[in-house]
Amino acid sequence: MKKNLNLVLITVDQMRGDCLGVLGHPAVETPNIDMMARDGYMFTNAYSAVPSCVAARAALFTGMGQRGNGYVGYNDRIPWRYERTLAGELANAGYHTQSVGKMHTYPQRNLCGFHNVVLHDGFIASRDRNMKMIDHWDTTDDYLPWLREQIGSYADMNDSGLDCNSWMARPWPYPERVHPTNWVVHQSIDFLRRRDPDKPFFLNMSFVRPHSPLDPPQVYYDQYINGDIPMPAIGSWAEKDDPERASLLIDAGVGPLPPKALRRMRAAYYALITHIDHQIGRFLITIRKDYHLLNDTVFIFTSDHGDLMCDHNLLRKGVPYEGSSLIPMIIYDPGDNLNGRRGSRYDAVTELRDIMPTFLDIAGADIPNNVEGASLLNFVNGNGANWRGHIHGEHSGGIRSNHYVVTPSEKYIWYSQTGREQYFDMDNDPTELSDLIDDDKYADRADRLRKILIAELAGREEGYSDGMKLYTGRKPQDYLYKEMGIKNGEQNS
Repeated sequence: MKKNLNLVLITVDQMRGDCLGVLGHPAVETPNIDMMARDGYMFTNAYSAVPSCVAARAALFTGMGQRGNGYVGYNDRIPWRYERTLAGELANAGYHTQSVGKMHTYPQRNLCGFHNVVLHDGFIASRDRNMKMIDHWDTTDDYLPWLREQIGSYADMNDSGLDCNSWMARPWPYPERVHPTNWVVHQSIDFLRRRDPDKPFFLNMSFVRPHSPLDPPQVYYDQYINGDIPMPAIGSWAEKDDPERASLLIDAGVGPLPPKALRRMRAAYYALITHIDHQIGRFLITIRKDYHLLNDTVFIFTSDHGDLMCDHNLLRKGVPYEGSSLIPMIIYDPGDNLNGRRGSRYDAVTELRDIMPTFLDIAGADIPNNVEGASLLNFVNGNGANWRGHIHGEHSGGIRSNHYVVTPSEKYIWYSQTGREQYFDMDNDPTELSDLIDDDKYADRADRLRKILIAELAGREEGYSDGMKLYTGRKPQDYLYKEMGIKNGEQNS
């Protein structure tokens, strides 16, 4: 393998693992990402173990799972004190490291080992509510001043009237060239100009979309709004009614939505993905034609988690179903530097924590002992036979706090506050339409995964498991405070 390869991590926010043309999606068009998959290596059972923004990025940047990085739910106010990070290890290995776009760390300008961060986290509401503890995005974000320079001091990130967790959708109100998606590529191309030419580089291109606000440029919205929009997958087990009309809340986590709103939401979501795809194409053209670096660069494309998009009458993320937890994961090697069988697909279960050791492996750098992920080059090199058999995922969040165990062929779910269990045969039911937990034919298979979860949770501070059984109703936490050596409530100190 060639030495000193450049590395590019392309991360999108809240993109489902099934929203790729190369996987046969009936509506969404992703020609550039499809090309990356055809000429690279695709992992079709990649998961976000804790499917929300901060926890996912902790796994991505540290290579550690929940016990190692502490995150078992959403909390964006815990200081990041990780000694070893992906960018930091690459910097130590001689790389020039740069991040553009979303980081979602605390404190907000934490470099996490990068030499420089050009930041756009989007609007994060808790940072506004807690200005005494956390800088307001108006003064820490790099995109907003740029936007105002481009179109006027009146501009703001919420001018569309859409909330950052809303299901509502409409076209972007300004010219396409100043959309946050375009800005990430503007800044990434500018890094190619300003990089140290004597060093290989690691660039993190981190898009805020297709996370809401669902505001694609008009041309992309028009591409989908009048076309065929596939309807959500609704399991026989899903709640069908919404007597309290909870779905109409701006940041609802449950549906169903009115048909017109559902159509607009899905059309705008697909439009944002195609917009990102075209901007990725713009970056690939530039790195190939203007800088002649394409064949010396290896890319990984992924997402932090998915979006249910009203599957099973649920919205957003944080639950164990495929729309929320399954993510895209592609290694793109245009120069054939990895010497593998390009175009291969692998169905082993992979996770965001595998990205750090993969990049370090490509760079020829040492992988720290605390890294819990494994290099995906094991598959590229034909050494994936002893890969892990399952992933344990989870997400705290009140009554919806959940845990799941997933293999390439099945999934077991346990809701820690109610004791509800579910079992899905993923080989024959990939959209989780039929819950088989009460089917005697699957009792042994479900019990095997239940025992895996019991072992995974044994000794955790919440008291979910004593190694013999699961305990329902124990208080959920968003972070493993004791295991990480801090007291609950001191996270902002």
